[in-house]
Amino acid sequence: MAEYKIGNGQISILVDTLGAELKSLVDESKQREYMWSADSKFWGRSSPILFPIVGALNHEVYIYKNKKYKMPQHGFARDMDFKLFEKTESSLSFSLESNLKTLEVYPFSFLLIAGFEITDRCVKVTWNVQNKGDEQMHFSIGGHPAFMCPLEKNEKQWDYSISFDTQKTIISSPINNIGLASNEKTEYQLNHGILPISKDLFDNGALIIEHNQSHCVGLKNAAGENYLSVSFEAPLFGIWSPAKKEAPFVCIEPWYGRGDKSDFTGEIKDREWNNQLEPGEIFNASYIITI
Repeated sequence: MAEYKIGNGQISILVDTLGAELKSLVDESKQREYMWSADSKFWGRSSPILFPIVGALNHEVYIYKNKKYKMPQHGFARDMDFKLFEKTESSLSFSLESNLKTLEVYPFSFLLIAGFEITDRCVKVTWNVQNKGDEQMHFSIGGHPAFMCPLEKNEKQWDYSISFDTQKTIISSPINNIGLASNEKTEYQLNHGILPISKDLFDNGALIIEHNQSHCVGLKNAAGENYLSVSFEAPLFGIWSPAKKEAPFVCIEPWYGRGDKSDFTGEIKDREWNNQLEPGEIFNASYIITI
């Protein structure tokens, strides 16, 4: 394991090869940290990559060619050591390739490259997934970045709010604390695109916003000022903070995939929001953090 840091005078980032995880995003002029510190008192991660599944499998099991495979919530990439693929003054990329260990739980040959590029006050996070096998590959992938919220120790999370690039009502499909989706729907009325963070907003688990309802989600401080945003093309995303812990962070999570519903018993190819790659094909996706 190793850590790599790059900066441009405005911002700097630090990425750990364990999980190719973004551990730090600092405003150099203010010396302010925006990423969660991974304090295990609340949650011991900062920005894991979710691959080859997002969320949880029903009973932690999926079926492929009539065989059952067991995999924990959010997959294995976040717990594996990536290799440095490329480093420049403004970018870092890391690779993870299938091996005998991954093939035991996920019978597909793949190459995953995670990239981080800084421009001005933005970090572009990219995923490149290649099917290196000779059969169709099924997968999900997603981000789970956790941002400081509130920013100051004397503030509370419910002094803050979440902004969306839409004026419409946001409809959430709640996901429980073990990562399974429900058939319930919760509507949140926005006030000029703003949703206040209430004390009980995350008590029932993460908010899952599906069907391209928004493509830019931001955090506003107690004064109502935007201090960070995440923009993406993903068709769904999660917003999460640990339930009833008053944790000082909020995750904004672009997803290409989602946890199973509790009654799902089909094959991996039938999972909702699943992705497929033919042999040799490449999947590319990205999201941008702006401070």
